[in-house]
Amino acid sequence: MRLVCAGAAAALAVACAAGWADTVGDCGHPIEAPLRSRSDLVIESRPAGITVVGTDAETIRVSCTVQHDADPLDYELRFSGTPGYGRLAIAGSGPVHNENLEIRIEVPRKTNLRIHTGAGEVKVEAVTGDKDIDLYAGQIMIDSPSDAAYKNVDASVMIGEVNASAYGVDKGGFFRCFTRTMAEGEYRLRAHVMTGEIDLQ
Repeated sequence: MRLVCAGAAAALAVACAAGWADTVGDCGHPIEAPLRSRSDLVIESRPAGITVVGTDAETIRVSCTVQHDADPLDYELRFSGTPGYGRLAIAGSGPVHNENLEIRIEVPRKTNLRIHTGAGEVKVEAVTGDKDIDLYAGQIMIDSPSDAAYKNVDASVMIGEVNASAYGVDKGGFFRCFTRTMAEGEYRLRAHVMTGEIDLQ
């Protein structure tokens, strides 16, 4: 019995290790890995322009481009996790100006997103699911598909503007926020910028 249990434990350890293997690339080498629909994805990035787009494929695909004579090999793309939960880290030793780096992330159309980056631009297009986005300085733009019915919406800026055309809201100045709760919704949307702008479309 001990041998059977030991063998099962060893097999489980191997399976877990295989499931959590890192997929690593850079701006010269895009990465791709399995990611199921309705999975959770955490994205942590250095300053950059980030575009997250929903697709019909059950994979995550990440590519990036650089400008101003930056070396594409200086920016690392690292995905770890399983098909049901993933973590994407974008780092690098190149210049810290966010305009130097543009990142495109393709995910299943139904994906729960949590995104954190210091500065830049975050765009989310055609993705249905929970969204939790934090940005220190810059702009968050969320273009939700028609089936992305939100139960809770919470958008706030310390200094800047909140535009929520889908809800008829346009607020600018200091400590601007917009919250709404809807009984018929399914998902949660939270977006926060210290200094900048939030656009909900």
